[in-house]
Amino acid sequence: MKALFTRLLGLCLLASGPAWSQDGPQLNLPRISLSANMHLIHAQVAATPQARTIGLMFRREMPANEGMLFVFEQAATQCFWMKNTLLPLTAAFVDDDGTIVNLADMQPQSLDSHCSDKPVRYVLEMHQGWFKKRGIQAGARLSGQAFGK
Repeated sequence: MKALFTRLLGLCLLASGPAWSQDGPQLNLPRISLSANMHLIHAQVAATPQARTIGLMFRREMPANEGMLFVFEQAATQCFWMKNTLLPLTAAFVDDDGTIVNLADMQPQSLDSHCSDKPVRYVLEMHQGWFKKRGIQAGARLSGQAFGK
């Protein structure tokens, strides 16, 4: 797992250009493909403290099957809020093997905290309702390079 994290972190550090400026959101993060059942997800990878802090803040739009995968160095109870985030999102808190631990719908520009039910290293943010529309619930499994598949 440490080798995978190091590889994902390396991708983030090689991304061209600054992660974010006063002019808008970070758009130059590395991308990976994930899947949930037969559904393809194009995810930007936020694996550095700066990229994770900014996340999807200030985005006014995002393609339907795009999201952001937050990668942490170690499993912990992860909590997210939506300050300066303009899009309604659903956060999937994900175990190392890709299993969704829990889902949380989050409202734009809210300071309400949404946390994982147990320690995780991954959080995938997608448009609010993306998981529900596809029948994907806690216990479902994501696959892709991040999860060793």
